[in-house]
Amino acid sequence: MLYWAVVFLIVAIIAGILGFGGIAAAAAGIAKILFFIFLVVFLITLIMGLTRRGTPPV
Repeated sequence: MLYWAVVFLIVAIIAGILGFGGIAAAAAGIAKILFFIFLVVFLITLIMGLTRRGTPPV
């Protein structure tokens, strides 16, 4: 998912340089949404990993 966020960010930068405002805004919006989804999934996974590490093995 982070890969797609980076891809859309690069598309937005290239479109912004070339002057395609609508395409750049759409790609930047998609990249931002994917980045925040990735961030939330990462934090959930990190918290679950930390709570599992604290329990003693059976």
